[in-house]
Amino acid sequence: MLDKQTIATVQATIPLLESTGSALTEHFYNRLFTHNPELKDQFNMAHQQSGDQATALFNAVFAYAKFLDRPEVLASAIERIAQKHTSFLITKAQYNIVGGHLLASIKELAGDAASDQVISAWAAAYGQLAEIFIAREEEIYAAHDAQEGGWRGLREFKIVEKTVESDVITSFLLAPTDGGAVMNYKAGQYLGIHVEPALSDNKEIRQYSLSDAANGKSYRISVKRETLPVAGIVSNYLHNEAKVGSHIYVIPPAGDFFLEVQDTTPVVLLSGGVGLTPMVSMLNQLVKDNHQGEINYLHACLDGKHHAFSAHVSALAQQYENVSATTWYQTPAAADRPGDDYHHAGFINLDLVRDKILQPDTHYYFCGPVPFMQTINDKLLALGVKNEQIHYEMFGPHASL
Repeated sequence: MLDKQTIATVQATIPLLESTGSALTEHFYNRLFTHNPELKDQFNMAHQQSGDQATALFNAVFAYAKFLDRPEVLASAIERIAQKHTSFLITKAQYNIVGGHLLASIKELAGDAASDQVISAWAAAYGQLAEIFIAREEEIYAAHDAQEGGWRGLREFKIVEKTVESDVITSFLLAPTDGGAVMNYKAGQYLGIHVEPALSDNKEIRQYSLSDAANGKSYRISVKRETLPVAGIVSNYLHNEAKVGSHIYVIPPAGDFFLEVQDTTPVVLLSGGVGLTPMVSMLNQLVKDNHQGEINYLHACLDGKHHAFSAHVSALAQQYENVSATTWYQTPAAADRPGDDYHHAGFINLDLVRDKILQPDTHYYFCGPVPFMQTINDKLLALGVKNEQIHYEMFGPHASL
């Protein structure tokens, strides 16, 4: 544990460093990649260009500094980051590299205010945080390796099926080339994939939500072709270049967002756009487990051409008495059929299904674009739903709603 003087010294510098805004973390990343360009293979460089990663790191650094004396407040955030780190294959040695550049960045930006005492205090604080992450991540790596069908690091898989689900989403069924079993996962978790697209200067690691129930033999991811604000390197590689028979490397499933309910708990799944991928995984897992509670699946997308898994979800709703599905199309096309393809036009409106989804012990899981999730989160809270019954996944660098 850190002593009181170290905590006080770190926290006294918070206003100074906060005044730099994300300039501190931008400086850090520029420094990191200049001195250690090999780490570009483990970062999503698109997030560097957008500034999302720098903002996320800035928020994380200062949240940690603010709660140095109450680290339990950050337990859920630490778990989320540790899970993501294992999906990037972060190693113990890399924490020393990152720590050195972070301390150097503080010194270079803070100037005379970054005294030896200040740098020493931040070094101790970072060292404590690194130890927490290293220990937790080793637990996750070891647990993956120990599971039936599990492994540590990269494992070669091949694409055995490639299925177009909508105009923008394609599914990829992956099986290991060694013919062995694969470890199970919790519905809602993601899979790390490691590829080398021809158009990229770096090796690329991405995480995609698993979109089916676990089966011990294969994994399915469903990927949206990203075109705006810039073309996604990996998503376009998968859509345009990867074929049935193509080999890719896979990192074990991970993630702190997953389905965890009692057998009779009512569940509401809500998704916007490609946010349906973890929700379909949850829906399939609930059905596979013969879940006894009521299951309501609410989905919103642009129109029928953008609606993936429409027939599959409709079939489940018809087959199982406890499953219902409601769909919103923002701008239905002329060919879209009200009542069959979709139920409501416009943006998702929970007031229209309020009586169906507001049982007291219901748990709510949702994923989609940030504005969509903010709307859902705010509405659920306004309807009196408790925070502990609300669960969401944010693609990319995490931020709180």
